[in-house]
Amino acid sequence: MAITDILNFHMLPYIVFPAALAIVFLLRFLRQSDSQSAATSPSLSPENEIVSLRVYPVKSCRGFEVKSAQVLRTGLDLDRNWMFLSAETREFLTIRANSKMTLLRTAFDADTNQLSIFTKQHEIKIPAHPTTEWLQNNTEIAKARIWGEETDAWEYHISLTKPFSEFLDMDVRLVYKGPTPRVLRGCGAPKLLGRTEATKFADMMPVQVASMSSLKELNERLVREGESEVDIERFRPNIIIRGGAPWVEDRWKVLRITNSHGKPLDLDVVSRCLRCHVPSVDPDTADKHPRQPWNQLMKYRRIDPGLKFKPAFGMLCVPRAEGLVEVGMKLNVTAVTDDHFFINPMK
Repeated sequence: MAITDILNFHMLPYIVFPAALAIVFLLRFLRQSDSQSAATSPSLSPENEIVSLRVYPVKSCRGFEVKSAQVLRTGLDLDRNWMFLSAETREFLTIRANSKMTLLRTAFDADTNQLSIFTKQHEIKIPAHPTTEWLQNNTEIAKARIWGEETDAWEYHISLTKPFSEFLDMDVRLVYKGPTPRVLRGCGAPKLLGRTEATKFADMMPVQVASMSSLKELNERLVREGESEVDIERFRPNIIIRGGAPWVEDRWKVLRITNSHGKPLDLDVVSRCLRCHVPSVDPDTADKHPRQPWNQLMKYRRIDPGLKFKPAFGMLCVPRAEGLVEVGMKLNVTAVTDDHFFINPMK
């Protein structure tokens, strides 16, 4: 046996034992880290009860609560199916440009299948689910622009929209979304989502989900600074859950809505909802607060690496299928992610 072989043989315990000990400590460390991570990370399947459902038929106008709604691939039934245009520019109008839009109320009569839009002096009724034949006989095919994108629309006669023009102090037209799909862009684009989905006149995605727990935490901060609390209505979500810990929704990736007798309905959570100044407008008065909740949100909710100059509240979702959603149903988080990155579709 060579002298080097003898040395290697006798040195073996001094090499193997420390290496084995290091492996043991490494495994113990990893196991402890996994346990701590599991304790601090949101569970993959916490149950949250749906406490409210809201539909906004006319973009930027007042919506209403419902006990149940059909979730379509394009969003909740009736949600953002209509919007107002500037008669001059053909561009869409929102609370951002005219805060009085929030004073235009809407209501749905299921018995007559009628949608009512109210000014202070008028009630205008139109079919809530107009047939193509009705639209061909009562509207005109038109083009509308929304966030730099041209889409087709059915335009109602000027005589019908005159009360709205008078109320808003500007010449407007009411339009209903045409049949051409408005394919999702940004985080919902086909190449990222893995399939092609569309929406009506929502800004970005078909469904917004928000948590009352997160709203409560925001309101606690506002009150500590001597400001008034704000209502969830300011954020115009479709599905509102009771929520557990505040802001755990930031990591949602897939949601499943279930009840005891229906087929589960899955939603892909494609991005956080990044906010403009619309939540600063009081929906009851149309008055815009000079500071809140914008200032408070800007202090601690600029969390998305894709767009750092806007704060996040709520999550934007895309349904995988269609089905019924009801108040009282459970919403389970079936997957989470740390990789949300907002991609602006409004170009």
